Amino acid sequence: MSSTRLFKLSLILACCALLFVPFKVLAGNSSEEATKLLPAQIGEYRAAGKSPTLKVKEEPWVKDYQAQAFNVVSSAQSNYRSDKGQKFSVTVIKLRSDSSAYSWLSCEVQAMRQYESASQVIKTGEVGTASFVWKDRIYFFKGPTFVAVNNWDARAASDEAMLAFARSFADTLDAGDGEIPVLVKHLPDWESVYGTAIYSVTQQALQAANGDYRVFEALNFEGGAEAVTATYDNNARLVIVEHTTPQLASDDDARINAKINELKSAGQPVPTAYRRVGNYSAFVFDAPDEAAAKQLIDKISYEQTVQWLGNNPHWFERAERAYRETTAGVILSAIKGTALALLICLGIGGIFGSIIFRRRRAQAAMTEAYTDAGGMLRLNLDEMTPSVDPSRLLGKGTER
Repeated sequence: MSSTRLFKLSLILACCALLFVPFKVLAGNSSEEATKLLPAQIGEYRAAGKSPTLKVKEEPWVKDYQAQAFNVVSSAQSNYRSDKGQKFSVTVIKLRSDSSAYSWLSCEVQAMRQYESASQVIKTGEVGTASFVWKDRIYFFKGPTFVAVNNWDARAASDEAMLAFARSFADTLDAGDGEIPVLVKHLPDWESVYGTAIYSVTQQALQAANGDYRVFEALNFEGGAEAVTATYDNNARLVIVEHTTPQLASDDDARINAKINELKSAGQPVPTAYRRVGNYSAFVFDAPDEAAAKQLIDKISYEQTVQWLGNNPHWFERAERAYRETTAGVILSAIKGTALALLICLGIGGIFGSIIFRRRRAQAAMTEAYTDAGGMLRLNLDEMTPSVDPSRLLGKGTER
C-alpha cells in the first residue's frame, strides 16, 4: 500500500472517531466553565435546559486521546426553542487556547470531508472567527471556544435561520485574538489552502493528521509548539511545526535529523525533504521528488522575532544607537526649522516691501515738481525746487 493511501486511510479512521465528538465530550471533564457560556435566551430562542455532554462510551483510549489531543477544559450542551417550533442544539467546548479551538474545528472539517466527501471548507468572517457548514450543522470557533449548532428539524427552521442563530450565539462569546493562528498564514499560498489545512497543538493530533510517520516521535510539544498540515496540488503535504524559542527549535532539529538517519537505516518511511527554517521544523511528504519538496519549503513565509527573557546583553549598544539617532534627528529638525523660518521671513518681507515700493512709486508719479534736467532726477542743491507742497499753503486773504 502506498504512503498516500496509507495516510488517507489513517486520517479517515482517526477523524471518524471524532466525527460526533462535539456531541460526545470527555466524561471526566467538568462542565462548569462551558455551562456559563450557554445563555438562558438568545433572541427569540430560550434554553430548554443545560447538561454536560457526558454520553461517550467508556473506552479509556477515547477519553485519553481527546484530552491530550485537543486540551479540552470543559463542555456542555443545551437545546434552544422558539415559539415557532424551531429547535437548535448547541454544544460548547471550552479549550485552553484559541489555537486548540481552531485545531478542533480543522479536525472536524477533515472528518466531514473524508467521511462524506464534502466540498465545503473553513471560512473566516461568516460565523465567529472561522466556521464550517455541513448539511444541517454549523461548526465554528471564537476565542478558546468551539461550538457546534445542530438544526434538529430542517422543516421548521431553514438554513438561514440556523445561520442567524449561530451568529447571535457567537456574539455572546469572547473573541480572544479574533484571528486564525498566524502559523496558518505562513503557509505557501495560504489563502488557497487554509480552508482544508489541519492544525495541531499536540503530538497526538499531528500524528493522527499525517498517518503513522515515526519521525514525529522526535518532536517535543511540551514547550508550546504548534503545527499545521496542508496539502497542495501535486499531493505533497507540507507540515510546519513552530517552536516557541530558538533553543527548543535547535534541540528538536538535532533529534529530527538523528531520527531520519535512524529510519533510513531501518528502511522505514521518511519525509521527502526536511529543513529547519528559523523556529520552524518543515517537513514535506509524498512530493514528486526532493527538488519539488525543497521548492515548497523555500516558499514558507517566516517572520523572525527575538525576545530576551532576561536583561538584554546588548542594551548599551542599543541605547547608544538610540542616542545617536535622537541627536541626529534633533539637529536635522533644527536645521529644517531654521531654514523654513528664514524662507517665511524673506517671503513676508518681500511681499510688504513690494507693496510699500509700489505705493510710494504711485505717489511720486502723481506729484509735479520743477526740474531743469529734462525730466530727469536732479539734486536740489540750489534750492530752486520747493521743499513744501504749495497746495498745502494758505492763500492770500484766507482766514484760519
